[in-house]
Amino acid sequence: MGVIELQSTGFASKLVVNLIFIFYSLCCILPVLLVLSISFTDENSIMADGYHLIPKVFSTYGYEYILSGTSTILNAYKVTIFVTLAGAFSSLLVTSLIAYALSRTEVKYRGQISFLIFFTILFNGGLAPYYILVTRYLHLKDTLLILILTALVSPVNIMIMRNFFKDVPSSIIESARIDGSGEFRTFFRIVLPVSTPVLATIGLFSSVAYWNDWFTCSLFIENTKLYNLQYLLQALMSNLDYLSTNAAASKSLENAMVVLPGESARMATCILAIGPIILLYPLLQKYFVKGLTLGAVKS
Repeated sequence: MGVIELQSTGFASKLVVNLIFIFYSLCCILPVLLVLSISFTDENSIMADGYHLIPKVFSTYGYEYILSGTSTILNAYKVTIFVTLAGAFSSLLVTSLIAYALSRTEVKYRGQISFLIFFTILFNGGLAPYYILVTRYLHLKDTLLILILTALVSPVNIMIMRNFFKDVPSSIIESARIDGSGEFRTFFRIVLPVSTPVLATIGLFSSVAYWNDWFTCSLFIENTKLYNLQYLLQALMSNLDYLSTNAAASKSLENAMVVLPGESARMATCILAIGPIILLYPLLQKYFVKGLTLGAVKS
């Protein structure tokens, strides 16, 4: 009887936990489905009937408006994909090298270096000096390099990866050194292959940061051919807001009484922005949780 009661109690607790997570998952998924539905809903229907999970009047006008300059959108996608791939790879390389050095006890002044790195989480030089440094001294304005360098190193990512490297057995590294392996060979041939979880986790963080970055483009990019996707879509939404609130600014719109795809275009923008990057998580899911937990246990 005792075994049966324990089994029934365990089943009930698992059921409650599963129901809680199912409810939480629905709370996360339903807003995305609602955004997708609104993006395919006619603007007049939205104004008359509000939002619905299933479009009452199906329309692709929101996407047609956003994609009206197809070549510009495609070019922005190319810029964003290139910056995301190159930036995430470069960020992983630099972050892992710094974190590995800070995780080794034999490195002198690693405490002071760690302090200088993590100090930047709390304090920075300010926006004006940052802008002057990039434009006047580094001459990186209107270049793809500034889009990559901005998010190249994150102190938080260094901390997570450093704590993960601390769990790598020192005996393995010492054995490699005894066999004549240099530091770089040990790092690339021994340490990195066993660090897949944290590499996948930090890679996902970096990819999302690069993909969603529009502020850097708004500060330093004036050449329209170098606009990334997020900034271009934000500019399109600003133009749409201007036309919606200032109908007199466009006589053709005023005469034709055209209803601009306000809400549907905004939601279409969200879908276009999150669509590609959201596919990364299912590919990295099995490494994601492990990389976070192992990298956050020790300080």
